[in-house]
Amino acid sequence: MKFMIGYQLTENQDFVSEIIQNKSHIYEVYFSWGKMPNGRNSVLINKSFTQMEAQERLVDDLKILSKNGIALNLLLNGNCYGRLSLAKSFFQEVGDTIDHIQNRFSLVSITTTSPILARFVKDNFSQLEVRASVNMGIGTIRGMDYVGDVFDGYYMQREYNRDISHITQLKKWCAANRKKLYLLANSGCLNNCSAHVFHDNLVSHETEISQMDNITHFTGICWDYLKNKHRWISLIRDTSYIRPEDIGLYEGLFDAVKLATRVNNNPIRVLKAYINGSYRGAVTELCEPDFSSTLYPFILDNISMDGFGEHVLRCEKNCENCSYCEHMLEKALIDLSNKY
Repeated sequence: MKFMIGYQLTENQDFVSEIIQNKSHIYEVYFSWGKMPNGRNSVLINKSFTQMEAQERLVDDLKILSKNGIALNLLLNGNCYGRLSLAKSFFQEVGDTIDHIQNRFSLVSITTTSPILARFVKDNFSQLEVRASVNMGIGTIRGMDYVGDVFDGYYMQREYNRDISHITQLKKWCAANRKKLYLLANSGCLNNCSAHVFHDNLVSHETEISQMDNITHFTGICWDYLKNKHRWISLIRDTSYIRPEDIGLYEGLFDAVKLATRVNNNPIRVLKAYINGSYRGAVTELCEPDFSSTLYPFILDNISMDGFGEHVLRCEKNCENCSYCEHMLEKALIDLSNKY
């Protein structure tokens, strides 16, 4: 299995070096450009660099990755582009940006949430693969077929990560229709989050929102929800992450596996864990978002979750009449205050 790695602007170049050292396991590196809205804040907003320094460093890193034969994927996956969504000026900027990047680096694909952007790229840059972002929530054959004319591949809706029967159906359709299917392995988000769309919209406008006199700072409803220990079962039962030890169960079902590493505080740890197929530590540390601080001094011990992936991939999802996840939580939850 090969992995798609999210570019993160770090203080040193150790992360890029680690990617290059493991390039036989790397499908591609995905990245955002400048201030263009994407699924995270602008890559140029970094406490360790000025915006000009950040842009220069991004360019240097993309050059290094390209020289080492690593494919690149440009993110145009903002959930909302506001008044610019259909503007000619915006599409001119997108076209100029793709042209610029394609002429300098090993760009092979783009990921977007906009079917209009997808059509634009397909019409003007036919050599690039165009993918539907996981933020579109496409998880059915009908959903893929509706936009099949403009997308070459799909990141499957993460809520189906633990449903082998459903995944097999999607893979069969993709194979028959010459489409690619991808998986996001380490999302820490709660399934079917009520505020998911609202939060993604905020993130798309994060730069302009930060310039306002705001009433509050919104980080998502999940953090408050999980302050109650009785709700920690959701981190087992109501999530989509796949442990490194369980990635092999998906071999042959997806063209590649995406790892969220753009804001994780230790992206090298995530990369190594999935390449090695094992990790000793808290499973939450491998995810975005990482809820480890909410659980402390408890951790969800990854090693203690042996057999979890095999079970949930084939279970009947009849949670009201099953206690498997409750037993797994009891087994994996370790109180560090009693250990030291």
